[in-house]
Amino acid sequence: MEDTPKSGRGSNSAQLRRYNERIVLQILRRAGEASKAELARAVQLTNAAIGAIIQNLIEEGLIVEAGKRHDGSRGQPATILRLAPRGAYSFGVRLDRTNMETVLMDFSGQLIARRLHDMILPAPEEAMEILKDDLEFLRQHLSKEDQSRITGIGLAQPFNLGAWLHELGLPQADFMKWEDFDLTDALEKATGLPVFSENDGTAAAVAELFYGLGRQNDNFVYLFLGPAIGGGLILKGDVVRGVSGNAGDVAMIPVPPSTLTTAPKARNSWDLLLTRASLVALARHMSPEDFPKLNRSDLQHAVETGDPKYTEWLEDCAEALALALRSAYALLDVPLVVLDGDLGGPFPETFRAALKKAVEKAAPEKRHSPDIEIGSFGHDAGAIGAASLPQFFNFSPRAAILTGGKDTGPAGAGSSEDRASFPARAARLGSHLATPNRST
Repeated sequence: MEDTPKSGRGSNSAQLRRYNERIVLQILRRAGEASKAELARAVQLTNAAIGAIIQNLIEEGLIVEAGKRHDGSRGQPATILRLAPRGAYSFGVRLDRTNMETVLMDFSGQLIARRLHDMILPAPEEAMEILKDDLEFLRQHLSKEDQSRITGIGLAQPFNLGAWLHELGLPQADFMKWEDFDLTDALEKATGLPVFSENDGTAAAVAELFYGLGRQNDNFVYLFLGPAIGGGLILKGDVVRGVSGNAGDVAMIPVPPSTLTTAPKARNSWDLLLTRASLVALARHMSPEDFPKLNRSDLQHAVETGDPKYTEWLEDCAEALALALRSAYALLDVPLVVLDGDLGGPFPETFRAALKKAVEKAAPEKRHSPDIEIGSFGHDAGAIGAASLPQFFNFSPRAAILTGGKDTGPAGAGSSEDRASFPARAARLGSHLATPNRST
């Protein structure tokens, strides 16, 4: 009987230590680098305790010493610590209605290699063969030793691939076959790796939170303009999933029907945002009869040449999205909107300017407008976000954020409220280390 409490205390102690290790990794991910003293202050541990954690993470190959910092003060220069790029690897699979992409990412967030297929989504069985081939191709970029550090596959996809085909104007083709197909289970059985699935908009928001503007901003709405428009919500430095995982799904916001003659007829007096704000809508406006044949290069060419059809769609898209953002801003009062998407070149800045103008035009009296910034990763956001999911689950103190709300914090680590707030507070401290002139 005497062993039971002792065993429980030991278990809690080990969990708490692992939890603190994950806090350190999260701070380094957001800050980029930090000294032992800075980490001790951020995690609120003694030098001895943080030293033991650092030593263990170095032995596990997850962090490395990256030189000395000479700040002109007395004493020994501080040793700088960073995440070890070879500490862990992960695959990311981004699946959408008009493309498939698979990437390999290291622990520092750098993409090592990728495979991309610009195509209407095929039937599940054909898609699986493509994905298996892509994953094996990417795996060969790693040595045998590094392959043992692959933490899993992140899968980012719309949760309802067979839905809203009327609004997008897409043929049913093989989409309905996806309604009863469990891609997560199929990938796990085919590869032997754990698969972490998430809404594509939320996954892209994770990329921005981990490696982009989220390092300096704790609250923002994230938007990704792809075949349809997706989104994610970041509050207090954490991803907000919602009960069903669809928080930030701006595509479902009601807006007035499009005035473009190529838009599908609305079923109601209103329409869904995705009907007007999507690259499918752009393709449909450019070539109503055979728009499924247009690929991303065709749309990019329209942007580069200033095609009048592109300009007409841009105005319609910005107007609809501005109304949706006014609704979101009224509800959430977040100061920042981050824009990303599949098109590059001059499009991001042109889109930002058009949206900013439309948002301000739609602003009610005495209401401010959120700042609008271009995201950090463009087309890569969804794939980076997908590849971040296995690393988030394995190394984040808040793995519960992306696992249906189950608290993975250590027992005995304080109240549930404490466990929920401490990682966000540490994340903000990590952000402060990365931007020392920013007030907190």
